[in-house]
Amino acid sequence: MICQECGQKPATLHFTKIVNGEKTEFRLCESCAGEKGDMFAGASPNFSIHHLLSGLLKFDAAPSVTGSDPPPAETVARCETCGLTYAQFSKSGRFGCVDCYQQFAQRLGPIFRRIHGNMQHSGKVPRRAGGVIRIRKEINDLKRQLQQSIESEEFEQAAAIRDQIKDLEKQLASP
Repeated sequence: MICQECGQKPATLHFTKIVNGEKTEFRLCESCAGEKGDMFAGASPNFSIHHLLSGLLKFDAAPSVTGSDPPPAETVARCETCGLTYAQFSKSGRFGCVDCYQQFAQRLGPIFRRIHGNMQHSGKVPRRAGGVIRIRKEINDLKRQLQQSIESEEFEQAAAIRDQIKDLEKQLASP
């Protein structure tokens, strides 16, 4: 897809803006998106997708005030292995090493919840190779539904779910 602004470069940014129920879509190349910085929160002349995402996801928990003194060194979150600060991570959107996940864990939890809706990754099971895995996952999902049905005293629905679980467990037992 070609950039709507310049009509020359490929569009690398698809941005949907909704104001008062009116939806407007933009498809721009990186340079045109940088020039239209006033349209996008956090965009600057050095525009990049990482800057856009960090602005949209509000990586920086504490608002920064321009012209204020930097925080004392002991309060700056820094990875002990690679020396990356949280501020550097929020600008680039990338970690410096594996240990950064552990070092910034408290700040990452709310971000992951906002992005994924959950802290636990459930993943996907391949259709071809994951027959047994898929059945086990379905059984676990049904067990959660069964527990919810019992807690909400929907016993007829719980009995139906119990029967589905038994059928799936029979499929696992048979070769």
